[in-house]
Amino acid sequence: MCGRTVCSLGADNLRRACAYRDSRGRRRQPEWINGDKHRPSYNRGPQSCGPVLLSRRHFEKGPLLKGKRCVVLADGFYEWQQLDGGKQPYFIYFPQETNETAEGKEGDEEWKGWRLLTMAGIFDCWEPPAGGDMLYTYTIITVDASKDVSFIHHRMPAILDGEEAIRKWLDFAEVPTQEAVKLIQPTENIVFHPVSTIVNSVRNDTPECLVPIELGGKKQVKATASSKGMLGWLKSSQEGSPKKEENELPRWTSQFIHSPSPKKTSAGLLQQWLGKEGEPAAKKRKA
Repeated sequence: MCGRTVCSLGADNLRRACAYRDSRGRRRQPEWINGDKHRPSYNRGPQSCGPVLLSRRHFEKGPLLKGKRCVVLADGFYEWQQLDGGKQPYFIYFPQETNETAEGKEGDEEWKGWRLLTMAGIFDCWEPPAGGDMLYTYTIITVDASKDVSFIHHRMPAILDGEEAIRKWLDFAEVPTQEAVKLIQPTENIVFHPVSTIVNSVRNDTPECLVPIELGGKKQVKATASSKGMLGWLKSSQEGSPKKEENELPRWTSQFIHSPSPKKTSAGLLQQWLGKEGEPAAKKRKA
């Protein structure tokens, strides 16, 4: 896999799009760490900084490596189909109808924009011997491609579909690795369309990268209602989301880290790397 992603949302809107319900049913937003480093992108390369979700437990007593699970956030990702005459890129994302009030109103906490694609990942961190900021890196976990997209590429990201799946993957303190790894499987709940080869260069970073194209020859693919809706929302959505005062810190944290090229990882190797194989679930924390 190439590891090229899209994340067009600004920092405030990204927090709103990641809102979740805590154990008491309250709607919460993640807290930013290094949020000022975020730069929206329509064509993010493997070595650039990108937004991910981490459990806040990793930062309560310093960067704890136990668990090492993260969720990579994106509008979607690009994948290339190998053809006789070269490679054809496709944009792959969650299907969802948009809302005319995608940006929302001042003080509106509910996200009405496009649904983020949430990919399972693992992370590591390194502290320079001479001191300085910790360096965080992540890898997107890949699985065999689902039937619908296997003609594009034989691998795809392990996509976490739904808030419960995201919670289980992030909650390393309560959800053992054996249970979390069960979430690592292909998903059919995605849509895709071919895009221009301008995405082949990361220097091209505009909404044009997402525009559906028609393929010539034997296979004709037209823009779907879903892809047209996404493009309409992207054109109308600008950063200017409301800010709010937060009295409580959420349990999830967004962190910007550098992404190496994705690696193929089996379930067994993943469990070994996480260092929790055979470990029972931790005691439930008090509400």
